[in-house]
Amino acid sequence: MQVTRENIELTRQMERVAQVRYAGGLGAQQDAIRAQVERSTLDSELVGMESEYRQVSAFINAALARPGNAPLVAPEALRPLPARLDAGTLNERLLAKNPQLAIETARLGGAEKSRDLAYRNRFPDFAVGVQPMQVGSSIDAWTVMLELNVPLQQGTRRSQEREAERMLDAAAARKEALGHRLSGEMSAALANLEAARMTEEISHNRLLPQAELTFKSALAGYETGKVDFATLLDAQRQIRNARLALLRAQAIQQIRLAEIERLLGEDL
Repeated sequence: MQVTRENIELTRQMERVAQVRYAGGLGAQQDAIRAQVERSTLDSELVGMESEYRQVSAFINAALARPGNAPLVAPEALRPLPARLDAGTLNERLLAKNPQLAIETARLGGAEKSRDLAYRNRFPDFAVGVQPMQVGSSIDAWTVMLELNVPLQQGTRRSQEREAERMLDAAAARKEALGHRLSGEMSAALANLEAARMTEEISHNRLLPQAELTFKSALAGYETGKVDFATLLDAQRQIRNARLALLRAQAIQQIRLAEIERLLGEDL
């Protein structure tokens, strides 16, 4: 929204120059009209952005369990990015901290306990009990109980053991597959983060300064009649595209950073 407002101001400046040239008989009325059309287009885009901003604000409030129209503090600056992210260290933290992997680890532990319990059914089960027999206010005798369960249905027991083993294998395979998938997502997020970082550097240090110089040169040339309005309009659009590319690269970096933290289950 801020970038669009800045571009609208540029079109106003272009419109004023075109009107001055037309009033002095140095330019065509069409130039001023084209500048107005360009500004009207940007005004329409700004209205759409403001509507989207309200929708996103309502979504954020809903995620925070707040009323949809509750005010949000306007962001003043982007969150600083870590200077360097080591893929090996992040992968180790991923395997240790990821909530989904923690769930699969718990399921794997449960499957191991079920298998151990199935193996324990191979052996007889003893139960010993002692109970006093009270007559009046005194204990008259004691009873001793001995219970012995002998596993005789070996086919059923072996089937239960095989089932427990397969359940354990399945739980281990799910955990391994999830670990590989999450590691792949981490690698992709890091690669996209680095690509966005490089794009930001190019846009900030090269594209945007070049576009601003081109616009200034085209504006001066149009004022003196050395270039036509189409060249000036194209220079203005180059500035707009360069500013949006810079902003887009910065936003992508923030999104990828959030993805990495979601995979880790904690802040960096």
